[in-house]
Order: sequence, then C-alpha cells, then structure tokens
Amino acid sequence: MDSILIQLLNGLDKGAAYALIALGLTLVFGTLGIVNFAHGAIFMLGAFCAVTFRKLLTLSEKVQDPTVTLFAAYKEVPYLKIWFGDTGLMIIDYAVPLSILFSIPIMILVGYVMERGLIRHFYKRPHADQILVTFGLAIVIQELIKAAFGANPIPQPPPDIVSGSANVGLWLGLGEALVYPWWRLMYLVFSAVMIFGVFSFLKYTTYGMVVRAGMWDRETVGLLGINIERRFTIVFALAAVVAGVAGVMYTPILPPDYHMGMDFLVLSFVVVVVGGMGSLGGAVAAGFLLGIVQSFASMNEIKDIFPGIDQIIIYLVAVVILLTRPRGLMGRAGVMED
Repeated sequence: MDSILIQLLNGLDKGAAYALIALGLTLVFGTLGIVNFAHGAIFMLGAFCAVTFRKLLTLSEKVQDPTVTLFAAYKEVPYLKIWFGDTGLMIIDYAVPLSILFSIPIMILVGYVMERGLIRHFYKRPHADQILVTFGLAIVIQELIKAAFGANPIPQPPPDIVSGSANVGLWLGLGEALVYPWWRLMYLVFSAVMIFGVFSFLKYTTYGMVVRAGMWDRETVGLLGINIERRFTIVFALAAVVAGVAGVMYTPILPPDYHMGMDFLVLSFVVVVVGGMGSLGGAVAAGFLLGIVQSFASMNEIKDIFPGIDQIIIYLVAVVILLTRPRGLMGRAGVMED
C-alpha cells in the first residue's frame, strides 16, 4: 500500500508539471491557433531565471577569515550576509520561491517579444510552418542557454525548512513508514493554485470571458469593436508566465539543464493531443492521467515484466485513446481537422 501511494504521489507530481506546460500550450493554441513548439523552452527559461536569481543573491567578496591566525586567509562571503547578516542568509535560503517574483516580469517580456516579433507573422500559415519555426526557436534558445550556463545540470536547493520529508503515513493513518519530500508536496499544491487561478481568470473575469469568446469566434468579437489581437498578445504572455513559474518551482526537483525544455515539450504536447487540442480541461486531465500512468509503469515490479515500459507507456496510452477518441478526451469538433 505504501508503494502504491508513493507512486500515486509521484504521478501527481509529474502530472502537475505536464499539466501546467500543456495548459499554456493549449491556451496559446485555443486563442491564437498557433502550435507553439517553443513552449518547453519557456519552461526551461523559467528554471534558469531561478538559477540566475540565486547567482545574483550569492554574489560575494573575499574577506579575511578571523578564525585563521597564523597567516592571512580569505573566504567568500555573500554581500547579502555582509549587509543584512542572518536576514541576508535567509533571503538566499528562500531563493527559489523568491525567484517567482524575479521571473514573472521576465516571462511577460519573453512572451510579448516572442508573440509580437515572430508568432504574429504565422497566424494564418499552415500548422507545419508554425511547428518548424517555433521548434527552430526552441533550439536557438536551448543553445543560448548552453553557451551561457554550460551543459551540466545546476542544482537548486529548496529552503531548509522544506528540505526534508513529510510523514504522509501519519496523516493518512498508515504509520510512520510512508514519507514524501516536502517540496514535491508544495509543488503539487502550487500547481493546483496555478491551474485554479488560470481557470478562474478565464471564467470569472470580463477580460477572460472576452478571450474565451475570441477562442470560439474571433471575427465576431472583432466586429464588436474589441481589440482581440491585443488581448491575445496578453494571453500569450500569460501562458509564458504559467510555464515560467512552473519551471522555477520545479528546479529543486529536477536540476535545470539546457535540454530540459525539449524533454518536457514532447511529453506535454502528447498530453495536449490526448486531452484534446484546444481543450483546457482536457490538457489538465490528461496531464495528471499520463503522469500517474508513467509513475506506476516505473515500478520495478512492472519493469521486471515489461522492460522499458516506463519509457513508452505514455505513447501507448496516447495511441489507445486516439484510436478510440480521435479528438482526444475533451476535444471539440473542427479543431485541426481541416
């Protein structure tokens, strides 16, 4: 039972990351009709916002070490510690969650520049052209990150207060043997808040209602005198923020490297297709479903019977679903059927 619950939590954890990236992908496709293969790169950029922010917080200078008396010795001391003492060290400790504040304006700028500078020119082009140009952009971003930060993963520790594991077994009345990392639980809660926030924005705000109307009938909304193109630009920036902050919060779970965007993009695009192109609810449902399926397929008991099944299970499930439901779990008629 403990093993099953751990795999379920792992699946929800993976599914949360897939769902957040797929949510942004679907939001962009539903509003702009763009198949954005650079969305995984935006997730990666968010992760490297966290890396950059920590580097800025840990800028230091050499000061003489008073504990060494026989000769002059120097050590690196962060400026924040010099200026603010223990408060400065606490700020460094909370670098990952604070990186969200650093990443949001950067992601808005990235989304705005990407949409205005490139994506807008491909609105009426075939989906194949959109895929090629955005995939090429993703490769360019990937190589820039590699040149700037190197090829090796860069670990980002969570705050000390949540660096350990929670005794989930006691919460569920199953004893003390079942533990799970605090940060993974926090990421799951964070993902739920982000998903709820996006759906609430689209459903309960006037701005979001206009965007949803534009997703269904852009021309009619335009005839009402609403600048729907400007709103779509803001939606693209919003999708970039969702992917970016998801990348920030995922850094303690998976140390960021230059190809993490591609790794998540392929799986997230499968999630979008399985959920149904243009369906936000389908993207979230498929993300969690495929994350849980992949987690259980990674159990040793399963891999002993079907070696390598954890690497292909998502694609097998996608094939079965699309054979039985060609539009995906919640896809609507007419989307990508021309």
